[in-house]
Amino acid sequence: MTLPPSTSPRTNSNERWKFVRDVVIFQLKMLLGNVRDFALMPVSLAAALIDLVSRGEREGALFYKVLRWGAHSEDVIDVYSAIEHHEPGDFKISPAYTVDGVIARIEGVVVREVEKGGTAASIKTAMDRAIDQLHAETGGARDKARDAVARTAGKLREKFDSDGRGKD
Repeated sequence: MTLPPSTSPRTNSNERWKFVRDVVIFQLKMLLGNVRDFALMPVSLAAALIDLVSRGEREGALFYKVLRWGAHSEDVIDVYSAIEHHEPGDFKISPAYTVDGVIARIEGVVVREVEKGGTAASIKTAMDRAIDQLHAETGGARDKARDAVARTAGKLREKFDSDGRGKD
């Protein structure tokens, strides 16, 4: 079965091959980053153990050196470089909802409860309240993401059905 030539302005051959190149390079960079992360796990733990048992110039010097190397390698790999020449997206993340922000909020709850002399049960209750509050605050974003996935799936289904490739 041959496909008819497309008259879409989007089918510029150079753009298509740049896109394919970007996909392949992104996948390779993700693989490289994951290999790096997999290696960093035991190396960082070993560095931390060495720092705990031997006295260095400062507390955790070797561990933080490993972290600096990891951060540098992150910049060298630059996984998301393919979007540098595209217009920025609508994604604006509040620092309160980054991984560090969420950890800081939960850590703050635990520290306050411990300082008050709280029990394990009161700490658990306080953490549950904090997590429930995070869920309530991020509900809108979660709903938007769910709607975007549903719209995309619907468009893919329509495309699949209209092309006739999904029918027996």
